[in-house]
Amino acid sequence: MTTTLNVPELGESITSAFIAKWLKQVGEPVAKGESMVELDSDKASLEVPSPAAGVVEALLVKEGDEVAIGAAIARIGEGTGVAAGNGKPSADTGAPPGKKPTPSTTVPEKRPAPEKVAAPAAKKAAPAKPDHVAKAGPAVRQAAAQKGVDLSLIEGSGHRGQILERDLESVREAPTPTSSDDRVERVPMSPLRRTIARRLVQVNQEAAMLTTFNEVDMSAVKALRERYQPQFQERYGIKLGFMSFFVKASIEALKAFPAVNAEIQGDELLYKHYFNIGVAVSGPKGLVVPVVKDAESLSFAETEQAIAELAKKARDNKLEPGDFQDGTFTITNGGIFGSMLSTPILNPPQAGILGMHNIVERPVGIEGRIELRPIMYVALTYDHRIIDGREAVSFLVRVKELVEHPERILLEV
Repeated sequence: MTTTLNVPELGESITSAFIAKWLKQVGEPVAKGESMVELDSDKASLEVPSPAAGVVEALLVKEGDEVAIGAAIARIGEGTGVAAGNGKPSADTGAPPGKKPTPSTTVPEKRPAPEKVAAPAAKKAAPAKPDHVAKAGPAVRQAAAQKGVDLSLIEGSGHRGQILERDLESVREAPTPTSSDDRVERVPMSPLRRTIARRLVQVNQEAAMLTTFNEVDMSAVKALRERYQPQFQERYGIKLGFMSFFVKASIEALKAFPAVNAEIQGDELLYKHYFNIGVAVSGPKGLVVPVVKDAESLSFAETEQAIAELAKKARDNKLEPGDFQDGTFTITNGGIFGSMLSTPILNPPQAGILGMHNIVERPVGIEGRIELRPIMYVALTYDHRIIDGREAVSFLVRVKELVEHPERILLEV
């Protein structure tokens, strides 16, 4: 019986992904649930597990290929795929999977009929033909581009001729220059970056994006965190951050202005009465946006724990397709990188995204006097097709009021 490995759903509006790296090769055994392939989407890199135990029969696409969601990319057959005693794939021995090859089962090498002629002198192996298809992963292709190496001229030393990074080390001179100016470096875009570029252009073309700004006095939240941080950390094993306050404030604002939690589907508006908040976290390949599901039902501690778990999964490259699905609103925090102000881009099909920024002491007027206060600039980018300017400004003012008076979040007033 053969089982097919298909590209899973990766989130809203994602229609394709790239094969970043095959973790299993033809003939190798695989356990059910064991990672088989690493996929790149515009939101994250993730590993896809095998749906069944058996032997990899075929890889239907190459590394670097773009594949549609739901497409078949590999076949897994029955068997163990390992020669007894050595743990190596037995696909090349001619023996059935899981059995040790013997003289009776080993397929003899076919040789031409002997001729009574002198054996020719050994010739140096000819280089690969320039038009042959080079088998190399994205990392090797990028390294080759940086060195100016034509992969079609290299014989790979990996499995089935796969070109590895060590094969590039033997190349002393680049066959073709990447630029006539050594001050310029030409590097191909990674599949992930190409997808991100395409979708960013797409959302700019399809959505009527507009951004409104405000400033938030963080004095009350900072004082609350300083007062209760030791007890909070001792009880829950995690620090109380700023993000949970903005998640809770955003949910209350979304309840008051439901258009910000809506999306367009054809000629209809879909209003969502649940609150799945996407939170931008840093991963090995950049920012990704996993989703805190049903965030309205979580406490401050549960919200912080959920965000911390998603951040750890992102750092370990362990995010799953379900971690990106069904988001209704997104929060991104450029302040952790020092950003003072920005205009975030929508995460389609969502209608709104809140941008947080760094906290800086600024002079503000308080009851007729000047004081230094910790101020954060916040930005709301919204789809003007769904949300009017009045709603957008009112939404952001509501977030500001709740964060400046966090007790109102607890009382829901």
